[in-house]
Amino acid sequence: MTYPPTRQEPVEEILHGRRNVDPFRWLEDEQHPDLAAWTAAQNAYSEAQLAAVPGRDAIRRRLAELLGIGTVGPPLRRGGRLFYTRRDGGQDQPILYGRNGDEPEQVLLDPAQAGATTALDWWYPSDDGCLLAYGYSDQGDEKSTLYVLDVARGTLLPDRIMHTRYSSVAWEPDGGGFYYTRYPTPGSVPPGEENYHQHVFHHRLGSDPAGDADLFGAGRAMTDMLHTELSPNGRWLVVGAYQGGGRNDLYVRDLQQPNGGPFVPLAEGRNAGFHPVVRDTVIYLLTDWDAPNSRILAVDPSRPDPAHGRELVPERADTVIADLVVVGDRLVLHEQRNVTSRVAVYSLDGAPLGGPELPLGSVTALHGEWNGTDVFIGFESFIVPPTVYRYDLPTGALTVWAQVAGPDSVAVMQVAQVWYPSKDGTQVPMFVVSRRDGVRTGDTPTVLHGYGGFQLTNSPTFRRAVIGWVERGGIFALANLRGGLEFGEAWHQAGMLGNKQNVFDDFIAAGEYLIRAGYTNPQRLGIYGRSNGGLLVGAALTQRPDLWAAVVCQVPLLDMLRYHHYRIAKLWIAEYGSVDDPDQAAWLWAYSPYQHVQPGTAYPAVLFMTAESDSRVDPLHARKMAALLQSLNPRRPILLRVESAAGHGIGKPISKLVDEETAIWTFLSDHLALPAAAPAGLSG
Repeated sequence: MTYPPTRQEPVEEILHGRRNVDPFRWLEDEQHPDLAAWTAAQNAYSEAQLAAVPGRDAIRRRLAELLGIGTVGPPLRRGGRLFYTRRDGGQDQPILYGRNGDEPEQVLLDPAQAGATTALDWWYPSDDGCLLAYGYSDQGDEKSTLYVLDVARGTLLPDRIMHTRYSSVAWEPDGGGFYYTRYPTPGSVPPGEENYHQHVFHHRLGSDPAGDADLFGAGRAMTDMLHTELSPNGRWLVVGAYQGGGRNDLYVRDLQQPNGGPFVPLAEGRNAGFHPVVRDTVIYLLTDWDAPNSRILAVDPSRPDPAHGRELVPERADTVIADLVVVGDRLVLHEQRNVTSRVAVYSLDGAPLGGPELPLGSVTALHGEWNGTDVFIGFESFIVPPTVYRYDLPTGALTVWAQVAGPDSVAVMQVAQVWYPSKDGTQVPMFVVSRRDGVRTGDTPTVLHGYGGFQLTNSPTFRRAVIGWVERGGIFALANLRGGLEFGEAWHQAGMLGNKQNVFDDFIAAGEYLIRAGYTNPQRLGIYGRSNGGLLVGAALTQRPDLWAAVVCQVPLLDMLRYHHYRIAKLWIAEYGSVDDPDQAAWLWAYSPYQHVQPGTAYPAVLFMTAESDSRVDPLHARKMAALLQSLNPRRPILLRVESAAGHGIGKPISKLVDEETAIWTFLSDHLALPAAAPAGLSG
C-alpha cells in the first residue's frame, strides 16, 4: 500500500513514571495549517480504494432502498393534541407533526426547510399543547439554539436562546414561561470549559434571555449534566444533577414558598441513579439505590428523602426496570428480561395489573400523559420495523397506531439468542441474525457488533443495513457485553473504570464462539463499532488482531491517555477514569488502543470513520490511529474517511447516511468476501 504521506513529529512525555512517545501529536490540532490537505488526501485515497470494489454500486442501490424505509415515533399527548415525528421514504430528516383530535395532521417542524444539514435535536410541548420549545443545530454539531413555536398559528415567537445543547425544558402550567438548561456564553468561563457548566434558568416568554434567572448549578462540578421536571400544578421543581457513571443527585424546590424557597436535597451523595416522575403530591423514583436491577419508590416532596419513601415495585432478580411513566392512576413500566422487552402495568400502590402482549423485541419509548388513560409504545426488532402501539389502560386493548412497512426479505431472516462464556466464565448473551436457509459451513462472512458501556442496552432493533447484509447470505451478531444495562447496574459496573477489560474480553469471546460454533472463521469475521463501540473494536484490533479480517471503527475513542482533554470528554471520566489519577492511568494504559499498536504485527484491514463537526468525540482519535497503522506499511489496507458537515451521528441526513453505510458495507463485503447482490427475489 502506498498511503498519503504523514509527517512524524514525536512528542515525548512522562506520565506517572512511564514514557509515552506520540509520533502524530500534531494531528490533534484542528487548526494546523497542514491538516486540511492531509485530510483531503486521506479521503481521496480511501474513496479510490472503495470505488474499486466490484459491486459497490449494487450495494449502494440496495442500501438507498433500505435506508429509505421510514421511521415513526410514539406521540406525546398534550392538551388533546398529539406530537410525533415521522420520516417517509427518502426524506432526509424526520418531520415533527401535530394532530388535534380528528383533525388532519399538520407539519410543525421540517428541519429540511431550515437547511440541508439542520437537525431537530429535541422538543418539548407545553402542557396545553399550544406552544412548543425545540432545539435546532447545524452540521450535526448538536449545539442547539432554542426556539418557541406557536403551534396553532404556526408562527415563531421572538424568543431565541443560544447554547442550549441537550437542553431540558419544563413548561409552567399556564404556558407563560419555562425552566430550562443551558451552557455558558463563550468568554464567561475559562477557555476550554464552554462545553461544561450547565445551569438551570427560568425564562418568561417575550423577555430577554440575558436576564433569565440562574437558579441552579453555581458551585457544582462543571461536568454535571442537569435535567428539570415540574409537577403538573407547577409547585414542585425537581432538578437532577447527573455526574456520569450511572449516578446522580436530585433536588426539590417548593415554588409556593417566598422567592421559590431553597433547593432541598432529595437524593445526594448516594452512589446510585434516581430518575423522577413528578406529580402534585408524590415523586415516583425509578432507582437502583440498594437495587441493581432497579425498583420504584414513592416519595413525599415535602419530605424529600428516599429513605422515607414507600417501595411500590421491588427489585427482582430476573427483571431489569428500564423505564417508568405514570399515566393517570397507573404505573407503566418498561421491563427487560434477557435483553427483550415487556410492558407491565401496576396500580399506584404497586399491585400488578398485567400488561399488553408484545412480540419479542425492544420497546424504544413509552409516552403517556399525567392525567391520561392510554400509553403509546414504540417497538421494533431485527425483523419488525418501527411500530407504535396504543394501549388503552381501562380496557387493556392494544392496537397498532402506526407502523412502517418493511421489506419482504425479512421473511427469510431468523434470529437466535445464544449464550457463551467470557474469559472469566461469565455467561454473555448474543443475538445471531441469519438467513433461514443458511447452513453452518464455518465459512460464512460474519459481522460482530457491540458497545458495552454507559448503561446502554444494545437491544434487538430494526437495523436497515443489516437486512441488506443478511439478504446476501451474511451473518450479523450483536453481543450484549458488560458495561451496558442489559442485566442491571451490576452488569454496567462490571464493564466500567477498572473493569473495562471485561468488555473487551466479552467481545473477543463472542468472536471465538462464532468460530467455535461453526458460523465463520477468522478470514470471514469482521467487527464494527462506533463511539464507545469504536473504542471496543480498537481494543479488539490491538489485543487480538489474528481473530478478525476486517474492522470498521467509527467516531472512536482510541488514545485514552489524552481523550479527556477534548470536546465534552470530561463528562466520561466517571465511566473511564482519567490519566490524571495514577491508579486510573494504569487501567487506561493497559488497554488504550493507540499505545498498543505493535510493529511487525499482521493487522486486519481497517476502515476508520469520523466527522469534522463531531462535538462529542474528537476526530483526532481516528486521524492518529490511522496514521500510526499506515506508518507500519501493513499488508492489508488502513483507510480513513473523514465526513465534512456532519457530527457524531444525531440528525445526520439520509443522503449522508447512504454514503456512510455504502462505505461500511462495501469495505466489509470486500474483505469478508460476501457477494454484492442477494439471490434473485430476495431484495424486495
